[in-house]
Amino acid sequence: MGFDRIWAVEHHSLKWYAHMSAPEIFLTWVAAKTSTIRIGHGVVCMPFAFNHPARVAERAAMLDLLSGGRLDLGAGRGGTKQETSLCGVDPDRTTQEVEEALRIIGKAWQSDELEYHGELIDIDPHPILPRPQQLPHPPLFLACSRTETLTRAAELGVGALVMGFAGPESIAEMRTAYDTARAARTDARFVSAVVNDHFSVLCPTIVLDDGEQARRIGVRGQRFFAQSIGHWYGGAGVPDEAVVEGADEAADMRRAAEQVVARLHEQQIPVRPTATATFHADHAYGTADDAIAYVERLRDAGADEIMCLIQMGTVPQEACLETLRQWGEKVIPHFRTA
Repeated sequence: MGFDRIWAVEHHSLKWYAHMSAPEIFLTWVAAKTSTIRIGHGVVCMPFAFNHPARVAERAAMLDLLSGGRLDLGAGRGGTKQETSLCGVDPDRTTQEVEEALRIIGKAWQSDELEYHGELIDIDPHPILPRPQQLPHPPLFLACSRTETLTRAAELGVGALVMGFAGPESIAEMRTAYDTARAARTDARFVSAVVNDHFSVLCPTIVLDDGEQARRIGVRGQRFFAQSIGHWYGGAGVPDEAVVEGADEAADMRRAAEQVVARLHEQQIPVRPTATATFHADHAYGTADDAIAYVERLRDAGADEIMCLIQMGTVPQEACLETLRQWGEKVIPHFRTA
C-alpha cells in the first residue's frame, strides 16, 4: 500500500490500551515478510529494569541487520504505575534512565568496546555485538507528549514521536517548541555524533467510502482508546466496551472527557491542558478526501511524517483493512505526487 514505516510500541500489563509487550518479536516477523518498509522499534521502554541499555543495543543491531538496515529506534518511559510496578522500575528515575540509555546506545558502536560511567549506571569495557548495518547506529527517537519532552528531544539531538490527539493547532505549537529548542541548543547534550531532527506525528484515522460510517467507527474507537489511557494514566474508570448502533459518539466522547476531568479533581491529580486531548474527535475520519485535507493540515503544522493510528479497541478488523487500502490507493498517492 506504499507506507514508509511501521511503528510498534512496547507496553506492559495495560489491558485495553496496548497488548504489544514484545514489539521486537513482532517487528522481526515484519522484517522477514517485507523488503522496503522501515521498521520502527519505538518506543522501547528504556528504564533499566524494563530493558538494560546494552541489551537494547544488541537487539537493535540484530534487527537492523536482519532488516537490511531498515531500523529506527525510539525511547520511552513506560511510566504508568501499572507498568513500573510489574518490573520493579523506580518511577522517579525513569526520565533520567531513558536519557542515560540513549547515551549508551548512541556510543555503543563508536569504538571497539563500550565503556560508560554515568550518574545511574556503570559499564566496564565490553564489546557490543553484533554491529548494526546503519552506522554508527539506527536513527534515534524519543516519545514526546509534553513541551518539556520536546525540548529534551531537541537538546539530545533525537527525533520526536508526537501524540497528535489535540489536533493541528496543538501540533503547530509543539513543532514551534521543538524548533525553538533546536535553534538554541549546543552539542553539549547530544547523545550521539549523529543528529536526527525528524518530527513524526500520530494521526487517528478511519477511511471508508461511507464517510459518516467511518467517522462513527473512528470516534467510537477513539473514545475506547481515550478511556483506556485515562484509566491507566489518570485513574479513571474502566473503558466502555459496548458499541451501540446509532449512538451519538461525539456527545459520548464529550461526556467521557468530563468524567476524566472529574475523576482527576476527585483524586487531587493536577488537570493538565493535555488531560482531555485524547477525547478531541477532529481527525482523519471520513472519506479519502477528508483524510487528505486533514493530513495537509498536519503537514502545514510541521509534521515530517504521519503515523496512522487505526486499530483502536472497538474498530472492526474489516474497517482497519479497508482504511489501509484507502490510504494506499488514494491518500498516499496524493502526497507522493505533490
